[in-house]
Amino acid sequence: MKQARDETILPTKTNKGKQHLTHLIKNEQTQVKREFNKYFLIPMLGLVLACAALPNQSFAQKFAYVDTKYILDNITEYKAAQAELDKISVEWQKEIEAQYAEIDKLYKSFQAEQILLSTEMKRKREDEIIRKEKEAKNLQKKRFGVDGDLYKKRQELIKPIQDKVYAAIKEVATTGNYALILDKAGDLNILYSDPKYDKSEEVLNKMGYKASK
Repeated sequence: MKQARDETILPTKTNKGKQHLTHLIKNEQTQVKREFNKYFLIPMLGLVLACAALPNQSFAQKFAYVDTKYILDNITEYKAAQAELDKISVEWQKEIEAQYAEIDKLYKSFQAEQILLSTEMKRKREDEIIRKEKEAKNLQKKRFGVDGDLYKKRQELIKPIQDKVYAAIKEVATTGNYALILDKAGDLNILYSDPKYDKSEEVLNKMGYKASK
């Protein structure tokens, strides 16, 4: 039992925790990107079906594309929201790293002093390290996990901008009678695109923005 208990506290635990933190942040960013692409792709597919169902629609459909990355890069509110999210992410990451630094300090202290400690004191010190490690992991999950604080904050700041972008794209599609508008910044592989079919500037104009040159 003693051996099994000691093996729960390893020098590499804190390093693994930090690596897991980085992994959680990357996962959250990947999930947000997927949600962002899905946000535009699924409604646009619905718009395509609606256009295809219109009466007296000619067989030859009109197509266009936008670059949502270009559009968002020219929206000041989006850049401000992204800067705030980056700041929050750094603060929370430092908060968690500080906890792992404390755990590492406690472990090194325990390793140096354990020969002088009674069995009861060893147990208490081990329990403290294990408890703090669990607290750090729980905080990681709360801040950067799926549907965690960072994801919720991103939804709070970014979704209103997504709504405006989609509304502008829909208006361009409707007024221009486009059956399909693709997103050049999405997961679709567009091998060639004629600039005359790029409606990104029109979308920005609908939203009251001008591209920064």
